[in-house]
Amino acid sequence: MKRIGVLTSGGDSPGMNAAVRAVVRQAIYQDIEVYGIYQGYNGLINGNIKKLELGSVGDIIHRGGTMLYTARCEEFKTKEGQKKGIEQLNKHGIEGLVVIGGDGSYRGAKALTELGYPCVGVPGTIDNDIPGTEYTIGFDTALNTVIDAIDKIRDTATSHERTFIIEVMGRNAGDLALWSGLAGGAETILIPEDKHDMDDIARRLKKGQERGKKHSIIVVAEGVMSGNEFAARLKEETNLETRVSVLGHIQRGGTPTASDRVLASRLGSRAVDLLAEGKGGRAVGIEKNQLVDYDIIEALAKEHVVDLNMYKLSKELSI
Repeated sequence: MKRIGVLTSGGDSPGMNAAVRAVVRQAIYQDIEVYGIYQGYNGLINGNIKKLELGSVGDIIHRGGTMLYTARCEEFKTKEGQKKGIEQLNKHGIEGLVVIGGDGSYRGAKALTELGYPCVGVPGTIDNDIPGTEYTIGFDTALNTVIDAIDKIRDTATSHERTFIIEVMGRNAGDLALWSGLAGGAETILIPEDKHDMDDIARRLKKGQERGKKHSIIVVAEGVMSGNEFAARLKEETNLETRVSVLGHIQRGGTPTASDRVLASRLGSRAVDLLAEGKGGRAVGIEKNQLVDYDIIEALAKEHVVDLNMYKLSKELSI
């Protein structure tokens, strides 16, 4: 290939810029022209496409968000919208596309693949919910943001002798709640992948109070219920006064960690290598610290699996 495109789509995640940088510089290193597609699939349909040079991605590896911006695009979910996108790619002579994003972004890349256009998916989402890779770009940064918040909230919980409920992102995946809850020493963690028992939660809180425990931290994944809804249900069961903190979009922003920068650089570069080899319809990932690639259509047929052994450990350590 002599000319490729790159876009970011869906929710932004720290490290996306590092991935864009890797795509651009690896492509130019291999004498391939790179075109940035701005505002995701919406920008693709509308032809918001510009050539990128080495300097275009200078000084962005440490920045959160995405220099290519991102947007939702309902039109691209239709065959007509997808064909419009391919028309724009052909118009600009772009022979292959790197898509950086989460589940919805991958489904867009899958649709283009099924229409015969070569795409490679790069997993960029704080949810860590993409099948075929152990970690996604942005997860580590978001995790550290949540842990920092838990540590600070625990100081207040201790001072006021209260139970605090912290609602974290993750949509239908519990990784962010599970990892942050375990690392932050939360007494209770609620994730979508496992049922919760309000009676058991109430018993655990009461047991802690009986041994002199004055405060507790409960981490709730948004895919289970909202923090406020859980607080209301907990009050019905225990009459316990709680405070709720909804971390929201603060989890998506910030300077990416070294881990996310390295992961993004490796995955972005590998995506270019695949297109240079004439391989489309693929997605890249990391397993046991080794780069892997797999069929993007097959990958989306699978479900993300959370580590339930880790979930069991979190309960054992919070007695």
